[in-house]
Amino acid sequence: MLTDLTCKEFLAELASESPAPGGGSVAALSGTLGAALVDMVGKLSVGREQFKAHEGEVRAAMEEAAKLTGQLLSYVDQDTEAFNQVIVAFKLPRDSEELKKARLDAIQQAAKGAALLPLEVASSCYEVLKLCKCVAIEGNPNALSDAGVGALMAFAGLQGALFNVEINLASIKDKQFVTDRKEKVRILGEQGALMRDEVIGFVRERLSD
Repeated sequence: MLTDLTCKEFLAELASESPAPGGGSVAALSGTLGAALVDMVGKLSVGREQFKAHEGEVRAAMEEAAKLTGQLLSYVDQDTEAFNQVIVAFKLPRDSEELKKARLDAIQQAAKGAALLPLEVASSCYEVLKLCKCVAIEGNPNALSDAGVGALMAFAGLQGALFNVEINLASIKDKQFVTDRKEKVRILGEQGALMRDEVIGFVRERLSD
């Protein structure tokens, strides 16, 4: 599993000529890093008298961040698996009309899976962005820059995942499937950008005080 590799091993695998792991796994990992930073900021905030008024919100953000960290970490491997299913489908035999049809059906099914998985990644990254906003505002101001970095990582994961949705949608012939997912991509992209701007705007304002 990719998530069992050391950082150096993962980077070597990423930099190899193999197309997977690629941007999809990196997007999921980016979201994971953002979620882990939320948890860290929370731990630097709870149990301290000066932040007691908002401890409930911060603890809730930490709990959710821990869940999202595990979820997004699993997506690092799942994204590569989804891509590999597409490759497997393309390698299916096509020696007869029946086999050709089965192969094309398998390719379409695999492409849908490869589009749906990064959509889940993007959705999770958006949730991380919301948590970054919470800990940036309510958490320890000495960790404000960490909350900002978390937001940047979460948005990178979100946008990167949406790129992967779109590239897979291009090969899918089910028009309704494509239309529905393109709308989700649009909404998530807009919501993500707005949330990123809110968090980074708050961080910049506070850091310049």
